[in-house]
Amino acid sequence: MRLAVVEDDDGVGDALIEAFGVRGHHAVRMRRGADLLTAHRGFDAVVLDLGLPDADGLTVLRRLREVSTVPVVILTARSDERSIVRGLRGGADDYVVKPPRIAELLARIENVTRRATPPAPATTAHTVHTGDVLVDLAARRVDVGGVEIPLTPKEFELVRVLVERPGAAVSRQQLMDRIWGDAFVAVSRSLDVHMTGLRAKLDRPGLITTIRGYGYRWGT
Repeated sequence: MRLAVVEDDDGVGDALIEAFGVRGHHAVRMRRGADLLTAHRGFDAVVLDLGLPDADGLTVLRRLREVSTVPVVILTARSDERSIVRGLRGGADDYVVKPPRIAELLARIENVTRRATPPAPATTAHTVHTGDVLVDLAARRVDVGGVEIPLTPKEFELVRVLVERPGAAVSRQQLMDRIWGDAFVAVSRSLDVHMTGLRAKLDRPGLITTIRGYGYRWGT
């Protein structure tokens, strides 16, 4: 497994990296919550401490859950019931109190990764028809009224993510994470610019609906 270990204590962090490595796993050490939020993709699971230097781990978990379903096992010294309940209700898949027993911790990580299944797109079709708009995902082509519309790579990626679930709301954070690879840095303006250009090229008012304070929706 490829594991993200978010732990600011060097002693604990180094011990976990070594223990996971000995057992054949590839573990990457991160010291801040921001490191996880900007580099969470590609990991099979996350081991997350709650006492981080830049943000509380529960806040980091909440923001991570806005864009990712990667399994998260909280590993912390907080053993009170309130913290455990908040962690599990906040999106953690399991909760382990320090100091951990490595074999047990790994068994818990393996358990949550077995349970985790990525959500299947609502449509598996290669083409999506919405009125007179045809999106050919395989050919990376969009036709409006039978005429191909030239889109930039980023504009087509916006279309691709939106049409995966026609009629469903997609948050700005999800769009930025899927297309720019980062939902938590200053790419919000880029999203606005590309969305404005895409809407102008499609010239179909109402095809992409803005959901105020959240994101966008393709179709009705």
